[in-house]
Amino acid sequence: MANMPVSEMRLPPHLAHLLAARRLDTAKDVLSLPEVELMAVLDAGLPTARAAVAHVSEAACPPCQTALALLEERVRLGGGGRLATTLCGLDEALGGGIPVGKLTEVVGPSGIGKTQFCLKLALLGALPEYYGGLDGRVLYIDTESKFSSRRMIEIGQKSFPQVFRQEGLAQKMAGRILVTRPTSLTDFTKSLEQMKVTLLQHDVKLLIVDSMAALMSLENERATGFRQHPLRWTLSFLKSIAEFSRIPVVVTNQVRSQSNVDGYHFSFEVDKKDGNNCTGGFDSHLVAALGIQWAHAVTVRLVFESHSGHRFIKVAKSPMSPAVAFPFVVETSGVTLLSDEGIDVTGPEITSIRCQGKNVLAQ
Repeated sequence: MANMPVSEMRLPPHLAHLLAARRLDTAKDVLSLPEVELMAVLDAGLPTARAAVAHVSEAACPPCQTALALLEERVRLGGGGRLATTLCGLDEALGGGIPVGKLTEVVGPSGIGKTQFCLKLALLGALPEYYGGLDGRVLYIDTESKFSSRRMIEIGQKSFPQVFRQEGLAQKMAGRILVTRPTSLTDFTKSLEQMKVTLLQHDVKLLIVDSMAALMSLENERATGFRQHPLRWTLSFLKSIAEFSRIPVVVTNQVRSQSNVDGYHFSFEVDKKDGNNCTGGFDSHLVAALGIQWAHAVTVRLVFESHSGHRFIKVAKSPMSPAVAFPFVVETSGVTLLSDEGIDVTGPEITSIRCQGKNVLAQ
């Protein structure tokens, strides 16, 4: 509950106003400061600082639950509350699909299929429950103007023909997907501040951000110290939305090269060739663009990579599964697995991100 907003804690009014005035917005902001530093930030004495810590701790600390209670809750929610991707092997590895209340990251080079995957998820969020969907609205934050209504409908017609043959249902589903296109990190931050109201008013069941790394690149914030503060705030806010709204939050991330020759650059900033940036220059030394702090914060990391003439979805991080990879293709119906049998991934290959080159997976 570290990301619990102070505004939702029902603190004594004078204390709530003091914390808000000092921009201590979450439990983590308050509890991570030593007493002396908290006194300085609040411009108050030791009793006030200790009172703040006590009230915030009481509000933010979750009650203890037994393993049996957690199991019963998972059964009640039906598979633990997950959005099935309809990719059977991947869903099985993830314990049923994309988890609700958690942050899921989809990372990989440009042109490999991340947006295609997100378009399918958007459809599933709007799809009626009896067809395996969430039967709600979807908030799709499109930072690179890659969202295509025509492509999404094509995926729906090929994947769910029984749904899209029903008169008016395709239009109804498309009307449930809310698309916003912030052009800067400032616009994105403003939209986040209004997002909780939007989620409640519009019965949003899924949030997709495609992509976060593009916004950071637009701001040209390459110096780590300058970049981390807005990233921390955004990360904290997205996690709090997932936790308190009990919805899946999916965020795509780009990759960058750490080549000694080329320096740091994002894969989407390189001239595209044949619609795919997986060229020889990006064959190795690829890392996720948003860094270690982001990687530690996400609950599930799905790596989209290519090598040996195939594309793979790799479950690089999940509390439900060891590292495993699935070969896939992008068809008119969207992302499709070539096999539901995952390939075990071990050692350094778990955290690596490959684009072409020799096979690094176990055969």
